[in-house]
Amino acid sequence: QVQLVESGGGFVQAGGSLRLSCAASGRIFSRDAMGWHRQPPGKQRELVARILRDGTTTYVDSVKGRFTISRDNAINMLHLQMNSLKPEDTAVYYCNGVINGANYWGQGTQVTVSS
Repeated sequence: QVQLVESGGGFVQAGGSLRLSCAASGRIFSRDAMGWHRQPPGKQRELVARILRDGTTTYVDSVKGRFTISRDNAINMLHLQMNSLKPEDTAVYYCNGVINGANYWGQGTQVTVSS
């Protein structure tokens, strides 16, 4: 069974930075698209950033130029570097990935940005 575990969330003031990490464990034979989603309080979950197996990245407009997604397949890690954070970035952030042909989610990590 594959597991995704996020880390790196926390409390930061507006303008600050955080780096989220997602570690994949288990028997991994193939990795396809992976991404970060977030769910702000009282709102629906949304896709923040995605990275394909070939390294192609996409971002939601609200984070373009501030967030950077990256992956290290050799050690089964996914990262999200978040700079110039804003209060509206406050949410639970979830790691998601298609691994061994199945879709997996992490448990989420809270990011809180104060004004």
